[in-house]
Amino acid sequence: MQNNKVYLVTGANAGIGYATALGLANLGATVLMVARSRERGEAAQAEIREASGNPEVALFVADLASQGAIRQLAADVKARYPALHGLINNAAVIPAERSLSEDGFELQFAVNHLAYFSLTLLLLDLLKASAPARIVNVASDVHHNAALNLDDLQSERGYDSQNVYNQTKLANVLFTYELARRLEGTGVTVNCLHPGGVATKLLAAYRRIPGDRPTGGISTEEGADTVLYLAASPEVEGVTGRYFRQREAVQSSPASHDAALARRLWETSLALAGLDAEKLAV
Repeated sequence: MQNNKVYLVTGANAGIGYATALGLANLGATVLMVARSRERGEAAQAEIREASGNPEVALFVADLASQGAIRQLAADVKARYPALHGLINNAAVIPAERSLSEDGFELQFAVNHLAYFSLTLLLLDLLKASAPARIVNVASDVHHNAALNLDDLQSERGYDSQNVYNQTKLANVLFTYELARRLEGTGVTVNCLHPGGVATKLLAAYRRIPGDRPTGGISTEEGADTVLYLAASPEVEGVTGRYFRQREAVQSSPASHDAALARRLWETSLALAGLDAEKLAV
């Protein structure tokens, strides 16, 4: 059981995020749901409370495409909760056409990578103070198909939704490994995973299938299984800097182990997000 543990889950009103939030609530944890839509978030919050019998399910509304909203989210979490034992970065988008966030970033890069990066760093002091604590980044095996071009992170030279998504998932793995190196000895672990091909709107968008749900995908509960395993299982206590599939640590792509690329992505992300690593003590 996870009584007295506090977890934050992004993209928690649907798909893998919803199944993860419900799973943590079933374990007795305090769950902080993050959703972009208040209406959908409140509906999911009520469902999870009723299904789990756990009233300690809170909702934070934030558009993770916005760096300002991410800063406000981190501040609100810190104001309301003195501890945070787990952060699950899950929210993602796959727009068919290139579009920009309010900050001028390509939308997939803004939500699928930069939101993971910024929210994690802004909550890192709370996670460290609550150690042992865990960070779980939902990535994907499609990162094996990606090569990250740091000179065109905004896809200005051409936009293909699948290729851009693949790159953001490679960025998730690179970020995980670099962060794990920087968090050694802090009591905060960070791992990433492939959830499988889950039958969600996101998979439909990736496969360019009309409608909300593709056929042939696994259930959201199955997709959330390894997420919950990494977030709460005692079997992986102390394990950090690994890539998982079906609860097993497996090899990620050669590109994901490029330490120089990971450092460059880290520095570039800091600059784009306007974050000061020294002030954040990471």
